This record gives sequence, structure tokens and C-alpha cells, in this order.
Amino acid sequence: MILHFFELKKLPDVINAENMLQLWLALFKADTQEELDKIKAMKEPVMEKAINAYYTITAESEFRERERLLENARHNEASALRYEREKTTIEIAKNLIKIDVPIEKIISATGLKREEIENLCKINK
Repeated sequence: MILHFFELKKLPDVINAENMLQLWLALFKADTQEELDKIKAMKEPVMEKAINAYYTITAESEFRERERLLENARHNEASALRYEREKTTIEIAKNLIKIDVPIEKIISATGLKREEIENLCKINK
């Protein structure tokens, strides 16, 4: 087994299109779109495939990130709606308590638990 270490910063500025090792190292070193375009312009089929695969992978990760953000937005929206619904239900229960509606009817009308309604009764007194 042989292990080789390459220092990318020592890679020559001018890459020989015939030297596959230099091409691969240049690909790993590439930081900008311009550097990728220079490698692709050498018309080496393997490098073109590698760069296209890179574009596919990065596009997919961007797509996954967008999907994750959309899922978070949907979750936040659902949470906000649930919170507003609960707030409205409590307001309805408070109004029913004010007009002396029996607790059993408030439970039935709002779906709140007896304990929740009793706590609201204590607060409203």
C-alpha cells in the first residue's frame, strides 16, 4: 500500500492537459467557477464528467436545502395557526364563562379539558 500526499498550493499555475494527476489535483484545488471552466476547456472527457457530477451534486444539495427551508416554513405556519386556534378557543371559553354557561357545555363547545376551564374560571373571578 502506498500513500501519497500532495500540497495543492504547490501545484503549478499552468496545468498539462496530458497529466491526469495534475488535472485531478487542479480540480480539487479549484475555488472559483473560472478555475473550473479552465479545466473543462481542456476538453478531457473524464474531467468534464467530474465537473458535471460536481454541478449535479451541488444543485441537489441546494434543492435539498430549499426543501428543508420550505418544510420549516410549513411547520412554522402550522404552529402559528395552531397557536391562534388555541388562543381563539380560550377567548370563546372566557366569554362563555362570563355569561354563566355551565362547564359541561363549555367543554362540549370548545373541546377544552375541565381543568383548563376551571383555571379560566379562577382567573376571571
